[in-house]
Amino acid sequence: MEIQVLGPLCAAVNGDSIVPTAGKPRQVLALLALYPSRIMPVSTLMEEIWGTDLPQSAMTTLQTYIMQLRRCLGTAMGPDAPGAAKNVLATRHGGYLLQIPPESVDVHTYERLVTEGQEAFEQGEDERAARCLRQALALWQGPALVDVRLGPILEIEVTRLEESRVVTVERRIDADLRLGRHAELIAELTDLIARHPQHEGLHAQAMVALYRSGRQASALDVYRRLRGRLIEELGVEPSPQLQGLHQAMLSVDPALDVMAGPRRGSTFDRYAALLPQRFAS
Repeated sequence: MEIQVLGPLCAAVNGDSIVPTAGKPRQVLALLALYPSRIMPVSTLMEEIWGTDLPQSAMTTLQTYIMQLRRCLGTAMGPDAPGAAKNVLATRHGGYLLQIPPESVDVHTYERLVTEGQEAFEQGEDERAARCLRQALALWQGPALVDVRLGPILEIEVTRLEESRVVTVERRIDADLRLGRHAELIAELTDLIARHPQHEGLHAQAMVALYRSGRQASALDVYRRLRGRLIEELGVEPSPQLQGLHQAMLSVDPALDVMAGPRRGSTFDRYAALLPQRFAS
């Protein structure tokens, strides 16, 4: 079985889709897929489907959804595997579980690659870090579970995954910046700061990429526009870290052009957090 949740929900056995067309059984499958080989309590499944307003028939209806999923499984597995669907989508005391290897689900491959990439980044292995993180991000085919109705449990999971995606993009760009790929990153970062107009880390990366590409005025304009947006929308100034980066660019600080010294921090931390100290004295 292969399941994808990083985009539209896809699940197939022997090449045949087992994703039901009805919305609530899709929710059940999505939630079980996020936790392969782990028991999902009945109470959690019910909360996902109905929230706190459970109908009197909740238990019977949930069992019907499980039967529908097993029917899809059985059809895909074929007549040579009688009863196998109940072994794959198994009943356990107080819940249900999908008995499949974690690597059958794309999100678990994604998280493994992210962990490997983060470890490589912290060890200064920038090529390996960028490669692992790029492979992880390539697994995304759109917003997580984009075609599944989200109840309270799946909504939390999707929010977590989408936040992880942004952090992974940011860390991959950190690695690429440390490898000197600033010019190649400008177009991507221009798109990212448009999509995340208040994300200071991405704006710091865009500023550094532009500055290193000989576009100091454009880098300073990124700061100016972000500052105006933060003041207008939130009534706050940019963080001291970003202000320090801005001041470093105004003074043409040579630290912005070199990659000497420790290489374990993010772009935001390395070029921003330490710089305000220079301008405070």
